[in-house]
This record gives sequence, structure tokens and C-alpha cells, in this order.
Amino acid sequence: MDPWATRLSGNCKASPQALLCCPGSSIGMMLSKKLGVKNGKKIKNRANRNTKANKISPYLPPELKLVNPTQYRFEHLVTQMKWRLQEGRGEAVYQIGVEDNGMLVGLSDDDLKASLKTLRRMAEKVGADITVLREREVDYGYDVSKKIAEVLVRRVPDNQQFLDLRVAVLGNVDAGKSTLLGVLTQGELDNGRGRARLNLFRHLHEIQTGRTSSISFEILGFNSKGEVVNYSGSRTAEEICESSSKMITFIDLAGHHKYLKTTIFGLTSYCPDFAMVVVGANTGIAGTTREHLGLAMALKVPIFIVVSKVDLCARSTVERTVRQLERFLKLPGCNKVPVVVSSTDDAVTAAQKFAQSPSITPIFTVSSVSGHSLDLLKVFFNILPPLSNSKEQEELMQQLTEFQVDEIYTVPEVGTVVGGTLYSGICREGERLVVGPTDQGDFLDLTVCSIQRNRSACRVLRAGQAATLALGSFDRSLLRKGMVMVSPEMEPTICWLFEAEIVLLFHAKTFRKGFQVTVHVGNVRQTAVVEALKGVGLAVVFFLLWSMVRRVTARGGWVQRLSVPCMSYRVHAHLNMVVCSLRPCSCIIALYI
Repeated sequence: MDPWATRLSGNCKASPQALLCCPGSSIGMMLSKKLGVKNGKKIKNRANRNTKANKISPYLPPELKLVNPTQYRFEHLVTQMKWRLQEGRGEAVYQIGVEDNGMLVGLSDDDLKASLKTLRRMAEKVGADITVLREREVDYGYDVSKKIAEVLVRRVPDNQQFLDLRVAVLGNVDAGKSTLLGVLTQGELDNGRGRARLNLFRHLHEIQTGRTSSISFEILGFNSKGEVVNYSGSRTAEEICESSSKMITFIDLAGHHKYLKTTIFGLTSYCPDFAMVVVGANTGIAGTTREHLGLAMALKVPIFIVVSKVDLCARSTVERTVRQLERFLKLPGCNKVPVVVSSTDDAVTAAQKFAQSPSITPIFTVSSVSGHSLDLLKVFFNILPPLSNSKEQEELMQQLTEFQVDEIYTVPEVGTVVGGTLYSGICREGERLVVGPTDQGDFLDLTVCSIQRNRSACRVLRAGQAATLALGSFDRSLLRKGMVMVSPEMEPTICWLFEAEIVLLFHAKTFRKGFQVTVHVGNVRQTAVVEALKGVGLAVVFFLLWSMVRRVTARGGWVQRLSVPCMSYRVHAHLNMVVCSLRPCSCIIALYI
């Protein structure tokens, strides 16, 4: 039995973690979130939305045959397709010619064509398109050849309600991250001297040095038929959004060690669904690659590997780099199952398994100059399903509004504009919210004048979506990164002291009272001081500066405890850190000496 046609199974129930790292020093800590209890009620950990696997997979069960169904049967199949598309947030995969138990029965050519015709009628009924991903013959000694097929059903986009996945791009400096994104999003190969990456740079010194120092965003779309929609053909961002049923938003992060703070900010603030780690075939695992891999795994962000620059190396060098990655991913600290993708079948299988199991790690070998295996990477992105299903999305949307402020702008004739991510609830034009906390710990009233998502006007913003909000004449000087815009019904309050249970992995000096650390909580980066070490195995209490104040929801706030099994040195404590955040991580604490 071919593995690609077997039924998918498995759950990804890992709880979010955070790495407490120390760029520039030999200090590291690790934390993981647990649920807290407030007023006798169990509080849900909303950060689980990015690490929780779909409880009901849109790939199950397969369909054996769809030949000339009766009207009643056809309506039943249409209803089933609607349910699958809803659970898959606009996507579903049908396996034709496969029994419910995974047995490859196969269909004749006529039956397969009739089944695909029925499936196309069903898709038209629900406003979707179908794409045959692959076909394969099965040979069980039949007189007539039998085939099985796997078909992608994707809903046609409507009013910007396309499926949006965020992918963080990590890797060492000069690994080819920005060049690879330029090739994918611009539709043109690189000339070998970095021409493809020029459109991604935001500053002059980035163009001069060829090194990314800031966070930039690029989009790659796929239409309802699975075709790539990018900037080729002089398309604008608005046209890409209008033509796409599925959008991949790449978050291009810095690779140089001195910009590690920026990379941590991108991982904790923008809530990536997946992380793409780019490794140069000519250098292998070098520089910050290990740190980036460690950060992504500690934050429970699913990772896949792209080995770039294969055109510069001999085949033996590429194979040596792949073997090095496989050995690294199999280490006890990683416990990953590397899967080398070398064909279209491998890419489809890897995309389906990747979202189902946290241990699967696909490895691609590509070239931005020759275009080697770039089509496999595009197939992977096209099939890659979301990590959360529609039920979890509905639960988030029913909560009170919470928008995290990541960027602040002043636009002529528009006024103050803030960019960020809506972590819960629904935000509409004209809605009244409160923003804060200010330096005095207050929350200020404001009104959302207009919303833009992916540079296109949008009237309604739903949980999990990133957008920019125009605030009109609101004073920009009252805003700063790290603030939140929440519903007034939350009645938010603030805190400036918390306790943390930590694991001290290694440290060159004495960790003691008065030690200064840098705390990363979502998009907030703030210095803190260790106020007390309690007991032999030691509660560390951090006294945060006033500007590090965080917020609490209505119903008394989110009291969350952090703990993790110790690997080298255990520090026992309780974390009563009052936060209200929805992230694939809890927090990152960098200790600087």
C-alpha cells in the first residue's frame, strides 16, 4: 500500500513553550505554559490555537466511488462537502478509489472520470473549484487497470475571506532567505548576485550590505484551482488578494546575530503558523541556525527546512548537508522525523503529514538561480492546511475584541494608523475600543475609522487576521508598540510584578538577586530586575519597570503558571504573570551580562 493514500491520523497536543535565551552570553532558560485558575474557573490557554491540531481533519474519510449518484445521494454529498470545507477553513482533500480503512481498491478509467465529474458538480454547487493533485495505478492482478486519485477542493474567494497562513523565515546570515522569498513572490529567478531580494529590503544599508536587519512581509497567493498568484505580470497586492483563495504571508526575519532581538520579536509578536528554516548547502548548520531552530522548537512553531544554493555545490556536498540536518533533527532535544522531499508525491504527503504530526520535518533542496525543486516547494505551500479548525476559530471570534499594536504610522490625509494582529473577537469599522496602558496605567477611548488588510479595504476583521486600523485624529504620541486595543467591556487593569518558575540551563556567572534580564512577552521587550530568589530550588521574582505593564481581561484576568521539566538545573517557583495574550509562545527572557 502506498503511504500517500493511507488515512491521516495523529494529534498535535503540545503545549506552548518559550525559550529564555541569552544572545551574547551563556545563559538560557526555558518555560512552558500551563492553565491557570481564577475565581474557581478554569481559564483556557488561548495560545494553544497555533499548536493544536485539527480535531476533525478535512481529509477524512476518503470516497470510494461517486458514479451517477441519485438526487438524494448527491444532496447528501454536497452537504458533506460543505462540512468538510468548513472544517478545513475553505479546503478539503478527497481520495477517490480508496476504502474507508485505507485499502487501495481503485476505479476503472470510466468510473474515475465519472467520479471526478460528480465531484466537480458538487464543487460548483458550493462555490468551489477542484484540482487533481495526483493519480496512480494500482495493480492487484485485475484484468482492467485501476486508478486512484487525490483531489483538492478549494472554495472560491469571497470578500477577502481567503485562508491566510503566516510563515516565519529563519536561518543564518547569507543563507539566501530574502532571495528565496523574492523568487517565490516575484516569479523571476535570481541572477546569482541577489537581484531577486532587492524588492524585499526596506533600508538603504540593507541594499548595500545584502543583509536583512528589519522585519518585512511578502505574500504568495494560490487561486481556487491551485495556481500560483504572485507579482509576476505586473500584479499589485490588491489584485493578488482578490484573485487568491489561499494566501501565504512570509515574515522575513534577520539572520545576523546582532539582530537576534528583532528575530525574537518577529517570532513572538506576529504569531507565525509555521517556520521555514533556510540553510545554505555550502555552509550547512552554521552561525545562528541552531539558535533559530531552538527558538522555533521552544515556541512550538512547526518547522520545515529548505536547503538553498544547491547550484553552487556538488551533489556530494548537498547530501552531506542533508545528512547533517537529519542527524541534528534526530537528537534527543529535537526528536524530529526528517523527510526529504524529492517528488510531487513527497510534497503532497509532507504537507498533509506535517500539519498532523509535530515531529514530521520536511526537507527541501532548492536553488533560487536554477529553479531546482521550487515547484515542489510551491506544491507544499498550496496543500499545507491550517493548524486550527473552524470550531476553534468560532470560539476565538466569540470572545471580546483584543488587538495587539505592532506598528504605528502617520499617513497623510488619513491620520494615525496602527498595524497588528487581532487575537480574539471581531473588529468592525466604527467600533469603539480602548487602548493602553499609558505611562500612567490608563486606557484611552478611540474609534476605528477604517480597516485595511493586505493593502485592501476590509470592513470586518476576524480573530487571527493581521491588518492596519486607521484611528483618525488620535494623538500618535500617546501610542507605543506593545499596547493593546480591547473592548471596553474587558475593564482592563495592569500589573508590574510577577513570579516565574524557570529552568536555568547554563550560566557563566552567578544568577542572584539584582540580576538584570530582558523579558520578551509577545511584541513587548522590556528590561527587568530579579527581586528575590526563594528556597533551594528557587522562585525568581522579576520586578518589571512601569513601562512593562501588561493587561488583564474582564472576569479578573489571566493568571498563568509557567513550568517545564528540568534538564540541568531546576528552579522551582510559581509564575503569576498577568497577561492577556494569544501567541504560540508564552514569553522569552534574554539574560544579558
